[in-house]
Amino acid sequence: MFTGIVEAVGTVVSLEDLDDLRRLTVEAPEVAAGVRVGDSIAVNGACLTVTSVGGGRFSFDAIRETLDRTNVGELRVGGRANLERSMRADGRFDGHIVQGHVDETGIVARLERSDRDVRVHVDTSPEFAELLVEKGSVTIDGVSLTVVGVRADGFDTALIPHTLEVTTLGELRPGDRVNLEADILGKYVKRQLDAQLRASR
Repeated sequence: MFTGIVEAVGTVVSLEDLDDLRRLTVEAPEVAAGVRVGDSIAVNGACLTVTSVGGGRFSFDAIRETLDRTNVGELRVGGRANLERSMRADGRFDGHIVQGHVDETGIVARLERSDRDVRVHVDTSPEFAELLVEKGSVTIDGVSLTVVGVRADGFDTALIPHTLEVTTLGELRPGDRVNLEADILGKYVKRQLDAQLRASR
């Protein structure tokens, strides 16, 4: 489990295609110091397993499902990614419950800058938008954020200066594909209500 509080922004230093998977090596000394093989790390919000570590770097093997359903497959050498290690049982819970299971990717529709903050509008499927509520939580590229507004095919959220400085979200541009994960509580509630509605028909 994760919280959506990014620990560091890592830099992709190598990519290697191996049959039906891609080996991704990321440099992030501040995170690598405490990482072991087998640990789970959210890379832009997608939970990946560390396969090797050393010299301030660690590697992951991303399978085809991950490459197709997230923006991890779009990372390039020199690119940057948000990183978060899985939460310790005795850790402080600062964000919201994040599984690291990307529900879908959305498209940044537009950015509105006002003083020092940025309003990000993201286009999504109607099915994903149904999982969101105003003032609820959503994860964009592994970052826990508060939903400002919801529409039938998307939502918007506000990025504060700190988020812009310590994550990759300050680099977003219209047309960018971003990983999205809805609040797990909302998903369970919707599933239960849908089941009750079907049973009452």
